[in-house]
Amino acid sequence: MALLFETRASDSPWISSVWTCTSDDVTEMTSVAAVSWGLVFHQQAGRAYASITGPETRTSTAPVPEGATFVGVDFAVGTSLRAVPTPDLVDGGAVLPDTTHRAFWLDGSRWETPRPDDVEALVARLVRAGAVVRDPLVTDVRRGYRPDVSARTLERRFRTATGMTQGAVRQIERARDAATLLAAGTPVADVLSKLDYFDEPHLIRGLRRYVGRSVRQLRSGTGGAISMPLDQLTTS
Repeated sequence: MALLFETRASDSPWISSVWTCTSDDVTEMTSVAAVSWGLVFHQQAGRAYASITGPETRTSTAPVPEGATFVGVDFAVGTSLRAVPTPDLVDGGAVLPDTTHRAFWLDGSRWETPRPDDVEALVARLVRAGAVVRDPLVTDVRRGYRPDVSARTLERRFRTATGMTQGAVRQIERARDAATLLAAGTPVADVLSKLDYFDEPHLIRGLRRYVGRSVRQLRSGTGGAISMPLDQLTTS
C-alpha cells in the first residue's frame, strides 16, 4: 500500500516543484501540511480530472482515488490565481469543471492538460494570460531580501498573498524538512541542531501537527500512505 512519488525541481520562478504519483492499492492517506497552492491532474478508470489544491495548515486524513495516476504542480509561495485568492483556498480547494484527457477549464479559458514535461509551458501560458500572478514583495522576501516597508505592511502583504503568516510557513517547512531528514536516518540530535528546534518535545509536537507522524514511524516507514515524498528538502 503506497503512493509512489517522483518529484523534481523547476527552473521556473513561478513553480516550487513538479510531481507525478500513482496510487497502488491506496484509498486513504495522511495529508501533510503544505505552504503552496497547486494544480493537480489525475486519471482514473478512463476518466480525467483536474483540481486546485490549497495550502494546508495542519495534517489531516484524505481519500485517495485508487489506481489513479497524477501530475501535479506546486506553485511558489507568493503566487496566486487571479480568479481565486490564495487565502480562499487554505485548507480547501476546488474541482475544475469539464475536464478531459486533453483540456481543462480555468479562469474562464480552456487550457491543454499537461504531461509532466509540459508543466512549465502551461504555467508560462497562464502567467502571460494573467491567470497566475504574484506579489513581488513576497517573492523578494522569500529570496532573502529585506524590503523597505514596515513589518506590519510586510505581514499584511504576506497573508494576503499566501493565506498564512510568515511564521506558519516557516514552521510547516521546518516540520517537512525534519520528516525528510528523519526518514533518511539523520539522528534526532542533528535534526534539532540543523533546524533550530528547542528540544525533542518541540520537534515531536511539530511533526504531530504538520506531518502526522512520529519519529519512530518516519524511521520505519510505517503509518500508511502520506502525501509527501520523504526524499526532498524545501528550498526556502
